[in-house]
Amino acid sequence: MANERLRAALLERGVTPDELAEAIKVDVKTIERWITKNRTPYRRLRYAAAAFLQMEETYLWPDALSSEQAAGASESEILNVFPHRSVIPHELWHRFFESAEDEIGVLVYVGLFMAEDREIQRLFRSKADAGVRVRILLGDPSSPHVAQRSEDEGIDDAIIAKVKNAIAMYKPLRNVEGIEFRLHDTILYNSIYRADEQLLVNTHIYGFIAAHAPVLHLRKVAGGSMVANYVDSFERVWDEASPLE
Repeated sequence: MANERLRAALLERGVTPDELAEAIKVDVKTIERWITKNRTPYRRLRYAAAAFLQMEETYLWPDALSSEQAAGASESEILNVFPHRSVIPHELWHRFFESAEDEIGVLVYVGLFMAEDREIQRLFRSKADAGVRVRILLGDPSSPHVAQRSEDEGIDDAIIAKVKNAIAMYKPLRNVEGIEFRLHDTILYNSIYRADEQLLVNTHIYGFIAAHAPVLHLRKVAGGSMVANYVDSFERVWDEASPLE
């Protein structure tokens, strides 16, 4: 039985078996056996191939890790747990985004604490100037889900006004090359802040404002699935969101 996921990944990325073989330093016949005979490579080669194709190892070879190994890898992705977002040190936010070399992502309804931070805005601009892709997703003020979140948190329609404030605060960045803004109309189960392969995930609790809810600090580990799942969620929301005019 062939490994159709690996075959499809090569086609999707426009990579030939020869190119993959050269990139990870194996014989092209080895790659062909991985595809046609569904051979499972050693973990080092699985990780190298997945990294080159920018796909998850566990997607390309779903049976390679036992459930215990996969669970252990996912648990290892947890760097820290903060009981409330409000207790995260100001310096950590800056170090977090400063570490990004390729990708910064923000998925929130409002995130006003960040929009108001001039240092964060300067950091986003400098990162974009250095070639880092910066993507910011804010809640659509006309979305019924945004209005519902206000009711759930017991603050009437305050969130709608806060979203409009955040949009206004971000005005200096909205024409910066490399920084993109979109509005989304989704039920937000978590706010996600991304710096390459690190995430800060602000969970949401019914009846509590986001600043009073826990935050997970995660870093991607080979074989783990937590970071990959949150990143996939971010991408899905981004694809369905509308550009902020």
